Amino acid sequence: MPKEALTLYWACLAGAITLEIAGTISMKLSQGFTRTVPSVLLFVFYIASFALMTVAVKRIDASVSYAIWSGVGTTAIALIGVFWFRETLTAVQVASIVLIVVGVIGLRVGA
Repeated sequence: MPKEALTLYWACLAGAITLEIAGTISMKLSQGFTRTVPSVLLFVFYIASFALMTVAVKRIDASVSYAIWSGVGTTAIALIGVFWFRETLTAVQVASIVLIVVGVIGLRVGA
């Protein structure tokens, strides 16, 4: 497969991650489905994320793509929670995030 074609699948994975993060932020902003716009956006972002993820797994191993999708999303949401929503972050949580990142890198390198 040409490198340009494979790049498309990685771009889809990056888009899926971005949309998953947007969906999770919308979930927080929906305040338990009491706010209409974030509640609707939550579903829009997650549906679009899954659609792009479906394209990405056509050429990227599911184990690698899902690990990257969930690991990057989890790490980004943890950082957004701290810096945007003023949530706390303990040393154990930092260590756990580091382990997630190391695990994702390990899956990618091992693929």
